[in-house]
Amino acid sequence: MIDTTVFKEKLEAEKVRLETELASAGNKSNEGDWQGASDGTTPAIDPNEAADQIEELTANVPIVESLEAQHREVLASLDRIENGTYGVCTNCGQEIPLDRLEANPAAGTCLACA
Repeated sequence: MIDTTVFKEKLEAEKVRLETELASAGNKSNEGDWQGASDGTTPAIDPNEAADQIEELTANVPIVESLEAQHREVLASLDRIENGTYGVCTNCGQEIPLDRLEANPAAGTCLACA
């Protein structure tokens, strides 16, 4: 049985870090998803400013998508800690090696299923 205390602390810290990064690169929608955003708080009148905002938004979308995927993995791992299934592969049901969890506390699968 894995002592989940240290992993829970790491995952909680990672959750905070990801939420901070998400907030700096995107906006949370009413549905709870994150979407890329630009710094522009008002509509740009200058075409160059509008182009800059579109470029920034285009750059932020993939960043937000990646961060959001990591965030979902962290939340799922925290849920597994709460329901007592942390450290068990979500695909095959085998125990995830401790060294894998130490390298990636949000890992939900063993190496064979990854």
